[in-house]
Amino acid sequence: MKNNVILGLAIVTMLFSCSSDDTADIVINDSSSVVNNNGNGNDNTNDLCTTIPAAEYTSDLELEANKCYRISGPVIMASGTNLIINEGATIYAEATGADVYIAISQGAKIIATGTANNPIVMTSNAPSPAAGDWGGLIILGKAPINSVTGSGTSTSEIASLPYGGNMSNDSSGTLRHMRVEYSGGAADGQSENNAFSFYGVGNETVVEYIQAYEGKDDGVEFFGGTVNVSYVSVINAQDDSIDWTEGYTGTITNAYIKHGSEHDKGIEADGYNTDFSNEGGYYSKPTVTNLTIIGLGTANDPDSEAIRLRAGTQGIFNNILIQGYGEGFDLDGDLGDNPTGNGVINGNLQVTSVTFTDVTLTMKNDTQVQFEETDFISGATNGTGTDYAAWGALWTAE
Repeated sequence: MKNNVILGLAIVTMLFSCSSDDTADIVINDSSSVVNNNGNGNDNTNDLCTTIPAAEYTSDLELEANKCYRISGPVIMASGTNLIINEGATIYAEATGADVYIAISQGAKIIATGTANNPIVMTSNAPSPAAGDWGGLIILGKAPINSVTGSGTSTSEIASLPYGGNMSNDSSGTLRHMRVEYSGGAADGQSENNAFSFYGVGNETVVEYIQAYEGKDDGVEFFGGTVNVSYVSVINAQDDSIDWTEGYTGTITNAYIKHGSEHDKGIEADGYNTDFSNEGGYYSKPTVTNLTIIGLGTANDPDSEAIRLRAGTQGIFNNILIQGYGEGFDLDGDLGDNPTGNGVINGNLQVTSVTFTDVTLTMKNDTQVQFEETDFISGATNGTGTDYAAWGALWTAE
């Protein structure tokens, strides 16, 4: 992967590098036809699209509104740069797997401002696109992660880029009305792309109206950080739809999850990364409000789990609707480094206002801590979930 980046740099450095001589920002001009971004899949126009070379960009890169572009390798925005994507832009990724992705490094920003009528779409260029065709979008910030301490950083599993720090209010830019399709290409058994990967992203980043559609791995994953996200749609993720770890402490407001025939959890939640350690000494604790998770039904998928809470994760869940799962909430932990059950006892892991429809077992306690379901869940039958029909109209794929 690193060799591919170096090759791209060798090709484009003379054209695209920006130094202290006030070189103008790069604007990728494109004479291709306007594309329709409100469907899903390949509209067979991408042969007309402008190519964005694989490279680490050291000056701003701007994609025009209502035009289409192609990428065939890593596109990495270096610290101090901006990737500006105007409404209606479509990016077609070469369907060659994990090494095709877009990464926003620490200190860089993405300014992606679609609209409901004219969203931004990142998708596969395959004639018959499929989950895992390409990587996805990776954003790396300077907000806290609990796998290190202080201003220390960790390294992303894809692209090996640094993330983390001590800036809770770090900004990596704006994502608004964006759809990422057919992502999740795997580099190996341990390193897999997600549609949206938020690595140590701070809470001054604006993330609202994003959709992960038909991904091979997770839809949206948070590796620590404090970013707040709103209006999140994940459809047919083949692994977990929403995943958090490494001390994520942001908010998730208005989220809609719908599972296809291949899936894992609706939410998989870890208090810390158990492949490393909890150096920071704290656990993930997001607040999740207005959440709907739709499964395949207990008759079709009796062993399914909507939400798994483990490795000491904490979290506050408000107004939840879960439909069609063998288990609603599965809590895993122990009396040592993974004190998930303690969060229930001390009020740091709670569910308020939830409705279960076609759910066999609403709560399973595998934490080694004794508590009643009423200690964990209050307001049963009161949850309505999110109004996806209203906020998901026009810009999402189904």
